[in-house]
Amino acid sequence: MKGDRVEVVIDTGAGTQTFAIEATRAGRRVEVNNARGGIVEVAEVTRTGKPVRTGRFMGSRLVALVEHPAADTDLEPGARPRRGRAGPGNEQGRLL
Repeated sequence: MKGDRVEVVIDTGAGTQTFAIEATRAGRRVEVNNARGGIVEVAEVTRTGKPVRTGRFMGSRLVALVEHPAADTDLEPGARPRRGRAGPGNEQGRLL
């Protein structure tokens, strides 16, 4: 979802360095994968699953990985968020 963001903090040996990967357009999302060999991959992907931007980091150098979900700013004060129908893979009633 547009606005989703993942921050990755890496130990560089002389300090830390922070990287951020964000879903920049509507319909895109950020996925985090742990690949074999200790590699952590963070990717912005389209609706069809095609990666747009990818970052690969060594797991042994990873200090922190923080996921920031997009906020629902379109809601009026006191309004309740819309919920999708519950079903397989959508147990919490999130919109698809």
